Amino acid sequence: MTERFPPEMLRKLRNEIPINLLINEFLKLPIKQSEGYFRFLCPICSEFVTATNPKTNLARCFRCEKNFNPIDMVMTVKQVNFRSAVDYLASIKSIKLIELFKSI
Repeated sequence: MTERFPPEMLRKLRNEIPINLLINEFLKLPIKQSEGYFRFLCPICSEFVTATNPKTNLARCFRCEKNFNPIDMVMTVKQVNFRSAVDYLASIKSIKLIELFKSI
């Protein structure tokens, strides 16, 4: 039997790791910022016809019409399964908390 992740943990990983930070700092996707818009190179179609929404913490490619939450983005970019993507994001969340405590 497979182990399930607690729903609250998944919610936090989807919502508390900013999608722009994930794309730029951790996944190191090429980005463009102009006129106040954050664009990233879509990991599926390799186009910059993309956008992120910090309010919903989602990313979208308008060319291939794919929506990404942080878990989906990690799965696609790193070509890993759901469990590996969640483990990766959990490690990022731990890093962010450690950095936060160091700054206090």
